Amino acid sequence: MESRLRGRDFLDIADLDVATCRSILDTARRHKAGADPGKPLRGRTVAMVFLRPSNRTRVSFEVAIHRLGGHPIALFDREIEMGRRESVADVARILDRFVDGLVARIPSHRDLLGLAEHMRAPVINAMTDASHPCQVLADCLTLKEVVGRVAGARVAFIGDGNNVCASWIEAASLLGINLTVVSPPGYEPDPAQLARAGGTVHLTHEAAEGVADADIVYTDVWTSMGQEAEHEQRRQDFGPYQVNAALLRAAPPSARVMHCLPAHRGEEITDEVLDGPQAVVFAQAENRLWVQQALLAAIFHGKAEPRPDPASAGAGASGAGPDGREAAEPG
Repeated sequence: MESRLRGRDFLDIADLDVATCRSILDTARRHKAGADPGKPLRGRTVAMVFLRPSNRTRVSFEVAIHRLGGHPIALFDREIEMGRRESVADVARILDRFVDGLVARIPSHRDLLGLAEHMRAPVINAMTDASHPCQVLADCLTLKEVVGRVAGARVAFIGDGNNVCASWIEAASLLGINLTVVSPPGYEPDPAQLARAGGTVHLTHEAAEGVADADIVYTDVWTSMGQEAEHEQRRQDFGPYQVNAALLRAAPPSARVMHCLPAHRGEEITDEVLDGPQAVVFAQAENRLWVQQALLAAIFHGKAEPRPDPASAGAGASGAGPDGREAAEPG
């Protein structure tokens, strides 16, 4: 079946429709079960820009690109100094002449949109300050595995209304997940995003109430990268929201615990829970590989159709660039 993602960017879960999202999850399950993914990236090079530290994201994407027959190139802040040494637009235009796709883990969602605007090659969001869609796609695969369903599953997200929470809200709205967000006052998700999600997302400030009927108890760090100056205040504000044995007793015995990692053990989650029988966090981490492999296969299935080059359209320039792709005809 032709992929609706073919040759397109993946910047947020809201970019997907229900059928495409389910197709990615189904493909990821087949790959994980041993199905041959083929080599849709044979002869293609994918750049991976990391302006923030990366463990699971870098390794899972690099392995996935390699397994699909492609060549990954990792670039770090000291090498490109995007926004300082070169503008976002210039970085995009240069990379677009060398590579067939870009995976970006960068702080600014605005910069991600700038990269996508100035590249014809597909751009994949591997995390920004606004969203973390690849993480939550992998979480939905884990949800299917441990709960047996995605639509109608009950997820309690406990913590900051951050980028991971934002992608969970989009996934809940798209796939019919019953999501409860449990946050301290002042740390709730964006009200406009909650309003767009409609009745699939509920907000509470009471942790025990939030997990009372949960299939999944999900947490994330209290202090994300870039928020280090707020650490002590956040420790105080989030203290009553720790996922520990006492909180799990308020949830059904069948509930499972998820965490997107890395975990600050002893803060948002205790060792007893993270290493306990209800936790599925390391299976969850593994699913990053399978979902991203399926995502890449969907985007690079067949011949991509490059978008017009904004830099050359109307400028009187035409012809193929060094990567062999035709520049847009002057308009």
